[in-house]
Amino acid sequence: MESHRLQREIASKFSANYFLLTMSKQTHGSERQWYAIHTYSGYEDAVARNLKQRIESFGMKDKIFKVVVPTEKKIKIKGGRKSEVREKVFPGYVLVDMVATDDAWSVVRNTPQVTGFVGTANQAVPLSQDEVDKILKRAEGETVRHAIDLALDDAVIIIDGPFKDLEGKVGEIDEERGKVKVLVPMFGRETPVELEADQVQRV
Repeated sequence: MESHRLQREIASKFSANYFLLTMSKQTHGSERQWYAIHTYSGYEDAVARNLKQRIESFGMKDKIFKVVVPTEKKIKIKGGRKSEVREKVFPGYVLVDMVATDDAWSVVRNTPQVTGFVGTANQAVPLSQDEVDKILKRAEGETVRHAIDLALDDAVIIIDGPFKDLEGKVGEIDEERGKVKVLVPMFGRETPVELEADQVQRV
């Protein structure tokens, strides 16, 4: 699925093959590029807010252009109830569009709750423009993802629709579409029935 594939691709940038650059300075290029910075968990929004204030205070608008915490709309389904939330696409990371001069590097790196840039042994590794486009498209789009609090083989009861009150077990979960297939004993065998995830509840 496209969204899962994208997350795997970007996550590889942050894998064990890379590590956080914590030094105060390094050799930089002069190109405007997107970089990922790592933050303490749960501080992404605070980092973005503080960094924007530092950009203003240090007069770095000509070097640091955008600070983004990518989020996406997600519908959580639990106990037959839906709730809509916005969740971080990449928890623990903030994206920065910048020219990585020493001064710009220092302004970003010394922002409270920032633990470092994502990079290799001696250089921050920028995201490709294709990766950035996919991330921003995902964050700005209207596609809704679902988080379904069920697992395969869970015993469930159908609470809505023509099969209401029948019990079965979860045979398939489709978080992209927000649907589940429940194996219901009918006609002497287990019959798969596709339902909206909020039509079932764990027994």
